[in-house]
Amino acid sequence: MAAHSRFKFLYILFTLFILFSFVTRCVLISMSFESVDTSMLTLAKTFAVGFIYDTVTAFYYFIPLTLYLIFIPQKIFNSTIHKKILAIIAFCIIYAMIFNGISEYFFWEEFGKRFNFIAVDYLVYTHEVIRNIQESYPLPAILSAIGIVAFGIIYLLRNPLLHIQDHTTFVQRLGYGTPLLLMPVLFFNLLDKQGLSNVSKNIYNNELAKNGTYSLFSAFRHNELDYNEFYKILDHKTVMENLKRLEGFDDKTLKIVTAKKAEQKYNVILIMVESLSAEYMGIYGNRIKVTPHLDKLAKKSLFFDNLFATGTRTVRGMEAVTLSVPPTPGRSIVKRPKNDNMDSVGEIFKAKGYDNKFIYGGHGYFDNMNDFFSKNGFKIVDKSNFQESEIHFANVWGVCDEDLFGKVLTEADKSYKSHRPFFSFVMTTSNHRPYTYPNGKINIPSHTGRDGAIKYTDFAINQFINQAHKKPWFDNTIFVIIADHNGGSAGKTSLPLYRYRIPLIVYAPKIIKPRTVSKLASQIDTIPTLFSMLGFGYKARFYGNDILSPTFRERAFIGNYQKLGYVKNGYLYYLTPDKKAHKEKILSLSLHNVQYKELPITPEEEKEVITYYQSASYFYKSNREK
Repeated sequence: MAAHSRFKFLYILFTLFILFSFVTRCVLISMSFESVDTSMLTLAKTFAVGFIYDTVTAFYYFIPLTLYLIFIPQKIFNSTIHKKILAIIAFCIIYAMIFNGISEYFFWEEFGKRFNFIAVDYLVYTHEVIRNIQESYPLPAILSAIGIVAFGIIYLLRNPLLHIQDHTTFVQRLGYGTPLLLMPVLFFNLLDKQGLSNVSKNIYNNELAKNGTYSLFSAFRHNELDYNEFYKILDHKTVMENLKRLEGFDDKTLKIVTAKKAEQKYNVILIMVESLSAEYMGIYGNRIKVTPHLDKLAKKSLFFDNLFATGTRTVRGMEAVTLSVPPTPGRSIVKRPKNDNMDSVGEIFKAKGYDNKFIYGGHGYFDNMNDFFSKNGFKIVDKSNFQESEIHFANVWGVCDEDLFGKVLTEADKSYKSHRPFFSFVMTTSNHRPYTYPNGKINIPSHTGRDGAIKYTDFAINQFINQAHKKPWFDNTIFVIIADHNGGSAGKTSLPLYRYRIPLIVYAPKIIKPRTVSKLASQIDTIPTLFSMLGFGYKARFYGNDILSPTFRERAFIGNYQKLGYVKNGYLYYLTPDKKAHKEKILSLSLHNVQYKELPITPEEEKEVITYYQSASYFYKSNREK
């Protein structure tokens, strides 16, 4: 008998893995068919590279089974009871394959990407993720259907899979199995370094060329990227000199901002709205009319209509607003170790006597939010601080927005009674899958999609503003409404600019005159602009600037974990972790699309982009080492 006889069991499962991966790729292509480059050559490259990734992933996937087949003694392998064990092993493996394919379907539906660092982050918070899945999808039916299909496949393949007689020696099995175990070692760094999945300028094709399981573990390995190792760098002295010129940092790498008017201790309630893309709002041209109250409020406020988020995650938005820094590569600073006592909005407000609170309707341990805010000048008010009587509706992510704003009013009253100005950083949750909220509040039933969730959040904010009007602290309060990030990051390009556009509304009828400001600006400019309104002078490593200043330099920072973007004068510049810098002219930008043309980048342009991102990464690293 040939040495590989028992490995027929592995052959069949290996082939099934490749087949399931192929089918998954086809399904994902069909889901985004209008956005995928379907030219013959590009599709051929997508499937060819995809086959390579699938094959390499299969080698990793079957390491435990390969070891098992090598070491299980011949006598046990040929026994009747072991055939049943093999059947259980085959069932579990096939079940996992199908489950993975269906999971990728739902992940692609939400993010337009294969498994990535978002999936890695979600795996850390299993309680929230599992509950979110349970509330979003008919999980029992899905799991049962997978089991039935897996059992059916085992039944159809029972003869070739389970009726195998083996008469090999250990040395023979070791000789055949060892090459299978060495293959993953060979490919451990090769695929990531070569960027094999970059088959096209179309980001969908590049994502489809990957294997979801491989991408998941690759993201886990590279969840934090060291800037100096992966990106193009300049001499440190040159970077600091450029930063002084560009941002006015002094020799101690601090920006000293002198107040241009008398300091005012106005209260500030900053509401960061989950996933409120500009594309959802009527004031930007959306015709679905799911934000009627915010559209009206924007017209009564100081409204910045050309502002861009720095990233695609809630913690990126928090980082941008609280720290006023460009997005460093890898995970957000909010989730990183040693992120305490930084130059933050909380510390500045605290130094000026403010009662700072981070108010969140869920459990703030998620995404390390409580830890970050508590170490940077804020008291924490999350779901654990809500009384039972204060919660009327909740899902896995937290209490509904109405209940959240009720708590905001309560906390504001407490601060007011203590005769202290207050700054409340409020994070909403209702505009998030599973999109559930109290029925009867709006004309869209709960759990029917994002449109309803947006409209409910719009309703809740309007109700909150109306209730705040009745409070004794209202006339002395500035309300800032901004999104944490866009509602979706998928696009034909790696940095689809239109996806990053978000609203910034500053409402204070007794303090601020309404008008619309259309300067190109970044999420990191939010707090410096607010401080200017308050007449605050400060020293900090803030990259943001006062948008209302006549000397404001229009630009925006955007990123997607690996690509670091810089928008200026109608061009998108970005850095990639292969130590390259890129430039693309923005040919057109609409609510739902953007078109670029690639151009060569000049040395001066390259130097400017590198200066911002290299210095921001250096400052975080030096703070961590300190």
